[in-house]
Amino acid sequence: MTFTTTNEAKPIYRDGSKSIDERIADLLGRMTLAEKAGQLFHSMLLPGQDGSLAPAEPNFGIEDTKFLISEKYMSHFNLLGPVQDPSTVARWQNALQEHALTQTRLGIPITISSDPRNHFNENVGTAFSAGSLSLWPETLGFAALRDTCLVERFADIARQEYIAMGLRVSLHPQVDLATEYRWARINTTFGEDADLSGELVQAYIRGFQGGKGVSSTSVSTMTKHFPGGGPQMNGEDPHFTYGREQIYPGNNIEYHLKPFKKAIEAGTRHIMPYYGMPVGTELEEVGFAFNKAVMTGLLRDKLGFGGIICTDWGLLTDAVILGQEMPARAWGCENLTELERAKKILDAGCDQFGGETRTDLIIQLVEEGLIPESRIDISVDRILREKFALGLFDNPFVDAEAAAKIVGQPQWKEEGEAAQRRAFTLLKNVDGILPLRKQDYQGKKIYIEGVSQSAARARGFSLSSIDEADIAIMRLQCPFEHRPGGFESHFHAGSLEFSETEKARQANVFSKVSISIVDIYLDRPPVIPEIVNQATALTVSYGSSDNAFLDVILGSNGARPEGKLPFDLPSSMEAVEKSKEDLPYDTEFPLFKFGQGLEYS
Repeated sequence: MTFTTTNEAKPIYRDGSKSIDERIADLLGRMTLAEKAGQLFHSMLLPGQDGSLAPAEPNFGIEDTKFLISEKYMSHFNLLGPVQDPSTVARWQNALQEHALTQTRLGIPITISSDPRNHFNENVGTAFSAGSLSLWPETLGFAALRDTCLVERFADIARQEYIAMGLRVSLHPQVDLATEYRWARINTTFGEDADLSGELVQAYIRGFQGGKGVSSTSVSTMTKHFPGGGPQMNGEDPHFTYGREQIYPGNNIEYHLKPFKKAIEAGTRHIMPYYGMPVGTELEEVGFAFNKAVMTGLLRDKLGFGGIICTDWGLLTDAVILGQEMPARAWGCENLTELERAKKILDAGCDQFGGETRTDLIIQLVEEGLIPESRIDISVDRILREKFALGLFDNPFVDAEAAAKIVGQPQWKEEGEAAQRRAFTLLKNVDGILPLRKQDYQGKKIYIEGVSQSAARARGFSLSSIDEADIAIMRLQCPFEHRPGGFESHFHAGSLEFSETEKARQANVFSKVSISIVDIYLDRPPVIPEIVNQATALTVSYGSSDNAFLDVILGSNGARPEGKLPFDLPSSMEAVEKSKEDLPYDTEFPLFKFGQGLEYS
C-alpha cells in the first residue's frame, strides 16, 4: 500500500510552516477510531536480523512488527535488549519509519523509547547494560557525587547517543525514594533524600530535553513512578502479586512527591504511575494508574501536569515473560474484565497503556458508548503533539553510518569511566592503608575475588590462594535472596544481610590475611556489620569496572573516592524490619549515615 491521504499535494499536518495546533487538528480530523486507538499503546519491540523488522517473539509475547504498525496502527515502541551495534539499531529505526510512512494510510511516524542503558544494571524489566554506549555509574553513583553539572553532562551525552539511533523517549528518570531498603528497584533511583533527588532530576531532564520544552534535538523524558514507588510493604515489588501493597505508616506521602514536583517544574513530558496499590490511606485501594484521585485529582489538577501519562507495563492482560506466567498488574482491579480495566484507566486520566497492544478494547469502549470518542481525542492530541514537537513528522530518519561514530565515542567513555572512579565511597581506611603504595604490595602475595586476574596482574599483583596470601582484595555484590522464575529472578529482593555460610566464608578470608580491602556494589543498602568490623579498608560503589576500582585503591593517576552515601546503611535486619516504609533515615543506630564518606589524606 502506498502512502496516501487525499489528493492534496501536502496535507496541513505535513506542512512544517503550520502551527502544531493546526497540524494536530488537521490530522485528528482525518483519523479513524482504529487509528486513534493505536496511538494509546506503547509496547516492546526487538530489531530483526541486520536491522530488519522482526517477526513475532514468543519469549516476550511480542507480535509481528509489521502487523502492529499496519493493522493495529501502533506508533510507540520500547527497544528491548542491549545495543551491540548502533548502526543496526539505526537501520532498524529507519525501517520502522519507512514502513509506517509507506504502508499506513496516514504515515504517522514511530516514536521509539528506551529503558536506561548507559549503566551496568541488566534486567529485562527495568534496564539494559550499556553495550556500545558510554558506560557510567548507576544513578545512585550520581547521588553519591551530588554534582548537578555532572548529571546534566551525562544526560546530554546519553541524549546524543539515543538520538543517533533514533531513540526519542527515555523511560526514565526514576525518582522513587529509597526509604524501604529491601525494595528491588533502589538501584536506579537517586537514593533516600527527596531534596537531593529533586535537584538531580532537574539536571537530568535539562540534559536529555535541552530545556522545559522539546525539539528535534531532544529526548523526551518519562519520570517515574508516580506518586513515588519506594514505600512498598515489607519492601516487596508490585511487579508480583505478593508485592502489590504500597503503604504510608508514617503518613509521609508528601515527602515522596517532592522529586516529582521538581520534575514537573523542569518540564518532564511524560509521567509513569506505579503498579502499587495504596492501602491504609483515604485513597481508593487500586493501582495508581486506575486511581482517578491520584492521576487527575493530584497529578493533573493539584500539580498541574499537562503532559502524557503512560501506565507501567501490563495492566490489562496476563502475559508470559521469560517462561514465567505474569498476571496483569491490575492490583485492586483483578476482578474487572480487561474492558473494564481499560475504561477505569482512561477514566482515571491516563493517556497510554504501557506494554499492551489491545487496541480492540478502545474501539469496543467507544462503539459501545462506554467512553466518548472525545475522551480518546484528548489523549491522542497530547500524544501527537509530542511527535510534532520532537520533529518526527518532518524528519523521522537517522544517519545509520553516523550512529557508529557518535555512540560510545572515546571521549564520552573516558568521562563515564572518570565518573565511575569518582563515585566510590570510602567508609573505612585503617591506618590510611588506601591508596595502596607499591611498597605495601610488592613482594607480597595477593588473593583476589570479584576482580579479573588479568586486570590485577596488569597492576603488578602477585596472585595466590587465600591460604598463602598476605593481602586480600575482594569485590562483593550486595546480598539478596534469590527468587524463582525466569523474570522474577532478575529482581534482587529480600534480606539485606549475607547468609551465615557466606559470613563464615568471608570471616575465614579476614582471619588469614593482615590486610583486607573490600568493595561492595550497592544496589540496595546492605547490612554488613561483620565486614565493617573485620576489613582493613571498605569502599562501596554503584557500578564500576575492575580497572576503575583498581585505580581508586591504588590512587592511580590521582584517582580517589569522592562519593558520599546516598542512603543510610542499616546495622541489622531487625532495624530494617522495624522501620516505617515511607520514612527516610528511619532505621535505629545505622552503621553509616546518609552523606558519610571518607577522603584520602
